Amino acid sequence: MVLDGLLPAAWHRTDRYANNAVEADHGRLKARLRPMRGLKQDHSATVVIAGHAFVQNLRRGHYELAVEAPVNRRLAVAFDELAMAI
Repeated sequence: MVLDGLLPAAWHRTDRYANNAVEADHGRLKARLRPMRGLKQDHSATVVIAGHAFVQNLRRGHYELAVEAPVNRRLAVAFDELAMAI
């Protein structure tokens, strides 16, 4: 076998369930993240959609924020202006 020639010290485990330790390693993370997937309430979806629309309108120049900035920098400049106003 090629691996035996290249890596004679390598040991290939063919036991049943040999990879359980590897699979179980991220099991706790998966168990914690699974319930948090997606938007759980209509209010959350509304906030995300409104934020997305706001960012798109900023980029298109619909507000008097960062109108003098180049288009590729408009969003960053607008958020800087908003942070100064707050």
